[in-house]
Amino acid sequence: MEFSELAKKRYSVRSYNGKKVEQEKLEKILEAAHAAPTAANLQPVRLLVIQEEEGLEKLSKAANVYHAPLVIVVCADHDKAWVRPFDQKQTCDIDASILTDHMMLQAADLGLGSVWICYFKPDVLRKEFGIPENLEPVNILAVGYSDETPQPSDRHGKTRIPIKDLASLEHF
Repeated sequence: MEFSELAKKRYSVRSYNGKKVEQEKLEKILEAAHAAPTAANLQPVRLLVIQEEEGLEKLSKAANVYHAPLVIVVCADHDKAWVRPFDQKQTCDIDASILTDHMMLQAADLGLGSVWICYFKPDVLRKEFGIPENLEPVNILAVGYSDETPQPSDRHGKTRIPIKDLASLEHF
């Protein structure tokens, strides 16, 4: 499948059929994260992979993950992040987002659904999983086999702003 087809095929899944994600598919998803670029190749991201019932129950105190059988908490490591010298912008949240996008697209390529979750309680995550202070939970990726009707690939023409409004040539 061409990349543009894959990008259009992927959609946010909020209902899963309960089937566990196979270990080899999880490994491919983690390999996609591992291959993702980060600023200055510092790799300031740590992933907390949750797939056991006990961990998923603890996670439910912090976020709705729609009963996904596999959840990856994406954390930015502030101790390892590159900092832009001109304004001190720390890029670990950007790096974490790039890894998340790579994992979402790999999941879609493997026939899995996913949803990127930012609506969660970071303090509860920290407490339940012992996340150290230098790690900031940036997002949660829920992954599994979809129990939904797939979204049409041509939906973006109706649900996105026009490309002419998205991109400006040479000036705003």
